[in-house]
Amino acid sequence: MKKISGNPYIIRKNGKIIIDSLPLDDLIEKFETPLMVFLENRIRNNVKSFNDIFNEIFDNFQCFYSMKANYLLEICKIISSEGVGAKIVGLPELKLALKVGFSPEKIIIGGPYLPETLIDLSIKNKVKEIIVYNLNDLKKINLIAQEYNWVQNICIRVNSQKFNSNLGVNLSVNNINFLKKSIESYDNIKITSILSHFGTQMNSVDQFEKNISSLVNCLNLLLKYDISIKNINLGGGFPEATVMPTKKIKDIAQNVKTILNKSGISYDSISFEPGRYFVGDSGMFVTKIVNVNEDRWIFLNIGNHICPKFARCSLRFYNASQINEPHKYKTSIAGIVPTDQDVLAKNYFFTKNLKEQEYVLVTNTGAYCLTFSNRFPYPLPKIVLVKDENCIPIFDPIIDKDFSLI
Repeated sequence: MKKISGNPYIIRKNGKIIIDSLPLDDLIEKFETPLMVFLENRIRNNVKSFNDIFNEIFDNFQCFYSMKANYLLEICKIISSEGVGAKIVGLPELKLALKVGFSPEKIIIGGPYLPETLIDLSIKNKVKEIIVYNLNDLKKINLIAQEYNWVQNICIRVNSQKFNSNLGVNLSVNNINFLKKSIESYDNIKITSILSHFGTQMNSVDQFEKNISSLVNCLNLLLKYDISIKNINLGGGFPEATVMPTKKIKDIAQNVKTILNKSGISYDSISFEPGRYFVGDSGMFVTKIVNVNEDRWIFLNIGNHICPKFARCSLRFYNASQINEPHKYKTSIAGIVPTDQDVLAKNYFFTKNLKEQEYVLVTNTGAYCLTFSNRFPYPLPKIVLVKDENCIPIFDPIIDKDFSLI
């Protein structure tokens, strides 16, 4: 047996590709391409591995699944059943989180845009925290919390200062004084956490160290103004689980704790918001080669409309029809959107012989592909969930029409 794409749930056995315990040939025989496949056991394994590591190193660790990575109903049900919380950015996500069983006490909500409808439903359901990117939102939250006679916990998202990011609060003297006055003036909010999100696809321990070091500096600066915040949230940014081995996760957790210990910062809890790590390598496309050009360009029956570059997935391509042949010949791979910009990969190592109608497996598509897809006028793919040797459809465009949140 040999792992494909580094994923223990996708293997080559006796010359065949096995998805969990189900032969890929069975899926190809039953469904048309393009087909999207998710692996329930891989999701559960990723959640458990991540939580086990951080719970071993930190006494009070909290985990919140970033639902924007993948908000399919069945995927969210799986993650909710593992006992983690949810990080959401909008009203449709909040409604979905409550529907699939995330406890409001484990829901944190926030983004650059906090409409009153979102704040109202959040406070009405007594969610754990509302994350503020702009201090002007504090007044709005306080007024709505007053109506419900409720004190709402607040997390302040600070600017990570990475690549001149505009997201989050810059801790200038004016902003700190504004925050201090807000704390003194508003009786229906309580500042409980501070959040710094450094980036995405962070595959370096150093990046996580920079993030926690930046957050420590923010906490120390706030303490000079007698503002003490006891809960730390370091956001997400983890790549797919097949890209980041558990040893590196352990190194990240240990190094973060070491930096906190050396800083002397007193904190009650520490949180992360993984999204891609939980679901990224649980998803794949089964596609077909629809055209072959003489200069070793192949065209698949997916494209950036459903597998967008903006998702920043660590895509891997395998000729499923020739899985036993060496993948060592440079090949460029395009999609079916009629533009020269629809390029999935250039000079990617693939099989020597390229044939139309052969099947291609594209891995690591479980995070952000669907949420960033742009509905170009091609049919949406069917989506199935595989567990052990069983396969169940979880989205059929003929029946379900669309997978968007409404």
